[in-house]
Amino acid sequence: MPLRTAALLIDDDARLGTLMTEYLGKHDIDVVVAGDGTRGLATLRKARPDIVLLDLMLPGMDGLEVCRKIRATPDCSTLPVIMLTAKGEDVDKVVGLEVGADDYLAKPFNPRELLARIRALLRRAAPAQAPARLRVGQIELDFSAREVTVAGKRRVLTHHEFELLATLAQAAGRVLSREQILDALKGHADAFDRSIDVHIAKIRAKLEPDPKEPRFIKTVRGVGYLLARTSD
Repeated sequence: MPLRTAALLIDDDARLGTLMTEYLGKHDIDVVVAGDGTRGLATLRKARPDIVLLDLMLPGMDGLEVCRKIRATPDCSTLPVIMLTAKGEDVDKVVGLEVGADDYLAKPFNPRELLARIRALLRRAAPAQAPARLRVGQIELDFSAREVTVAGKRRVLTHHEFELLATLAQAAGRVLSREQILDALKGHADAFDRSIDVHIAKIRAKLEPDPKEPRFIKTVRGVGYLLARTSD
């Protein structure tokens, strides 16, 4: 987490804005306040915050619509959003999460709980540092050299094949659906054009002793793929 975090609070409660600015400011979080959805979205584009604290009951454009617009903005599609609202009904929480909020906190809330949730979301949003090397059974990936070896023998993979194999390796032993794979690939997803099966076949042809009877990359019918932890 950076030394100072930038948070955008979109809420028409001026008193809450003052309290949050003072409290979070003492904990290295600089708060910018916008009193309605329209100003909130305009501030979002200018301030580039690390997290958004969004009230559900806003004048004019409500918080659900603001959240939808945030998620529809490419640069903000993964920006952490915590919904703040006086509504505590389960249905409101579900709707908020369905439109893209990452967390939900009903008013009145303890500022310490909000602080804890902010920190937890920012930790999850921070990019994970890839290991220098990763070994799964006989397969070893060298991330710095972007090389793959099988039982010590180097195999040549394309850039996108390496990214796909790395995604499976980092979840070794766990089944990933095609959608989960595409989501994990993020910036590389367009290059796959949803043709995960084709790329898996190409990787198998390069790694497997017998691509027709794969020992490494297993197909789980109707679910997806997994990279086996061992070749047994």
